[in-house]
Amino acid sequence: MKPLPTEGYTDLFFTTATIKGWKHLLKPDKYKKIVTDAMTFLAARQEVCFYAFVIMPNHIHWIWQMNGETILSSVQQRMLTFVARQIRIDLLKHHPLVLEQFKSERKDRNHQFFKDRPLSVALLSDKVVWQKMNYIHQNPVKEKWNLAAKAEAYFYSSASLYISGEKRWPFLRHFWYDVD
Repeated sequence: MKPLPTEGYTDLFFTTATIKGWKHLLKPDKYKKIVTDAMTFLAARQEVCFYAFVIMPNHIHWIWQMNGETILSSVQQRMLTFVARQIRIDLLKHHPLVLEQFKSERKDRNHQFFKDRPLSVALLSDKVVWQKMNYIHQNPVKEKWNLAAKAEAYFYSSASLYISGEKRWPFLRHFWYDVD
């Protein structure tokens, strides 16, 4: 096991991005895969480290850390813009009526999938990191969602890494140590 990187990295952040109107746009796995592809790309470029995540039908939670001079709002915007563009391409081709539900009146875009200003909160203690991580991992098993019987059974989450040691996602690092 490799120790976590500390040189050049900032505080950890808990971030939530919500689909506009709380619509279940992220329900199809192909859209969840777009999100994980974006995370894989950013981690491979060593701009950020991802420590936990869950992709729900209408929102995404993740815990991450910026590397060096990387600016949280900038990389967050690039990630969500990439996800939105890829989803838009698919909706345009396969589901144009769904795309119409996300029409925007703003001059700088035709469609908007995510609410403005995703929530990002600095996590300043290990205790708070573990609280947020538990919240993330328990999301799919909550009665409201009932997406899995156990947290580690929900595929689009980091719970399997922390509960059973299974590393499904190349972009993901364990909070305490990196699992090979």
